[in-house]
Amino acid sequence: MDRDLTYFICDLHLGAGYIADARAHEKRIVDFLHSIAPRARRLFLLGDILDYWWEYRDVVPRGFTRFFGALASLADAGVEIVWFKGNHDIWIFDYLPGEIGMRVHDGAMTVTLEGGKTFFLEHGDGVGRLPRSFRLLRRLFRCRPAQVMFAAIHPRWTVGFAHAWSSHSRKRGGYVPASGAGESLVEFAREYNLTASPHVDYFIFGHHHTMLDRTLEDGARVVVAGDWISHFSYAVWDGKELKLLTYDQ
Repeated sequence: MDRDLTYFICDLHLGAGYIADARAHEKRIVDFLHSIAPRARRLFLLGDILDYWWEYRDVVPRGFTRFFGALASLADAGVEIVWFKGNHDIWIFDYLPGEIGMRVHDGAMTVTLEGGKTFFLEHGDGVGRLPRSFRLLRRLFRCRPAQVMFAAIHPRWTVGFAHAWSSHSRKRGGYVPASGAGESLVEFAREYNLTASPHVDYFIFGHHHTMLDRTLEDGARVVVAGDWISHFSYAVWDGKELKLLTYDQ
């Protein structure tokens, strides 16, 4: 069977403390990865795949074995995998790319796929109108001296702190998107295409935990690909059509 499909998923938040059954959550994602294996040509992981990850020089955080194994199997079969850093899994360095056989990307990417269509891809936390406090946090998390200092703290303190931060303002077992989630990305895409060269046909984002599919005045489509906490959603490109779907076992 030809490998003719490109998949986009985001916001899996593996390891999040507010997910009631972590093993079932991981299994559902792994089952999805197995289901796409026969036809997947590419897989774009659009950020917040892990709810928290810190990559130490000599040790590996526990968990996610089946998920990493499923990704490695796809990569071994020739599937191109690109993992975009989100605001939760920003601290991926060289271990996972080397072990799995994938590429990690930080920031936006513009790529032309089959059919000659141009895609703008980003987690969704780095574009549009961002609060000043959030912009400062993004800079801090990417600051090398701050990373060195954080790495020096024992994991028994940092892991618990990170998960407590993640769970702040979230309800156990789910995530409630803010009112109008994704609208700032629609406005960003509208403004971006006024000067973009080449013209972007599809903007695909995550981050906002909502499913949104909006066609702009110039014909471009803006897709926010939901999450795997409440929507279990993904987008797929077959060379002619982009679909926003949900995975039902």
